[in-house]
Amino acid sequence: MEGRLKRRVPSNWGQTILVCAKCSKKLKGGFGAKGRTPLAKALRKHLGLKKGRKAEAGIVEVKCMGVCPRGAVTVVDAGGPREWLLVPKGTDLDVVAGELGLGRD
Repeated sequence: MEGRLKRRVPSNWGQTILVCAKCSKKLKGGFGAKGRTPLAKALRKHLGLKKGRKAEAGIVEVKCMGVCPRGAVTVVDAGGPREWLLVPKGTDLDVVAGELGLGRD
């Protein structure tokens, strides 16, 4: 029995999006109605996603990804990690969601 995983936790996520926390912090928000909300939080709210593993998609802030674009946030769709998206400050959230294949229901 040694070396076997004992537990699994189910998730409703159909997609996982990774958002660079360092990029978001450098922009001091940059998204949402007043332009002060970090991209991950603004996108979750815009799409009406529940919190945590009960959401339809996971939007997770991660440490620096090493790209560090000026005036933008690095975003990775974990299902297609070969291309990373650089989202400029203030980009319309419908455009971001569309690029990532996240729909609003």
